[in-house]
Amino acid sequence: MRTVSSNEAGLEAAARVLNAGGVTVIPTDTVYGLAARPDCAEAVRRLYTIKGRAKQKPIAILAADADAAARFIGNVAADVGRRHWPGALTVVAQGEGVRVPDHAWTRRLIAACGGTLRVTSANLSGQRAATDAPQALADVGLSADLVVDDGISPGGVPSTVVRIEPDGTLKVLRPGPVVLENESYGA
Repeated sequence: MRTVSSNEAGLEAAARVLNAGGVTVIPTDTVYGLAARPDCAEAVRRLYTIKGRAKQKPIAILAADADAAARFIGNVAADVGRRHWPGALTVVAQGEGVRVPDHAWTRRLIAACGGTLRVTSANLSGQRAATDAPQALADVGLSADLVVDDGISPGGVPSTVVRIEPDGTLKVLRPGPVVLENESYGA
């Protein structure tokens, strides 16, 4: 395991590790994340193992843009996200939770890895999410292939998670920094 900065060389190093099937700690706009390519089953399995996450709990997708997000959650759900993306809103639909982070370096990394990554917070399951690289390194980073240091996460708390109900209303599954009031969407 090694640590790199969130600069051009760090972006290239992180993309190489992820595209080769590795696991990387990355910065986001909310908290640090533990990332792998969604099309690499072994890397995704490692996310569960490193985090100590129950196998039945899904791991969200971070997308480079709303079009990449729509591949996983459909256009209607992506339209909900478009009202708040890039940002700290995860939209759940079709069995997936997806968001577009408000962190330009991270979106560039995601784009360099095919447009999407599976990402879970960089902490042991049930523990507080890491808001900086040293904390992520102490929690889960020693088991990752690479840690990207971008200083302190600007958001500091995990994203808001919502699901679109059949009647078009939003159900908040996890409160977070995005507050949705009286919003509904065509079902």
